[in-house]
Amino acid sequence: MMRVPVPARLRKAVRTWFDSRYISIADHRQDIRDALWEVQTLRREMATLQSEVERLRNARPAASSPKPDPALKARIDDTQRLAQETAKAMDGVLQNEVLVWQAIDDLRARRGEPGKPEEQPCA
Repeated sequence: MMRVPVPARLRKAVRTWFDSRYISIADHRQDIRDALWEVQTLRREMATLQSEVERLRNARPAASSPKPDPALKARIDDTQRLAQETAKAMDGVLQNEVLVWQAIDDLRARRGEPGKPEEQPCA
């Protein structure tokens, strides 16, 4: 490899161009931390919703009661809707986290960095 002196302005322009086109490793790490925080938040919300569902199931009026309380039914429906939305959001976050890690592993494999054993392509 040959080294050539490059003017500082040109070096700065090239680095600025690269920085504007690519995300840094620190930004990737921050994205992963944010995703982990989101997963933990969703996990806490799921636990809260599950306990709320249990509480509402236990508070359900007896089957012999001819008319259920409409306010209780509305809360049960709302809790179920929130639980389903949270589960979908958590699934999306986990899928995105898998994609991020796959991209990181792919980049490591391309650069030949240690961290994960490279897989041999199937012929």
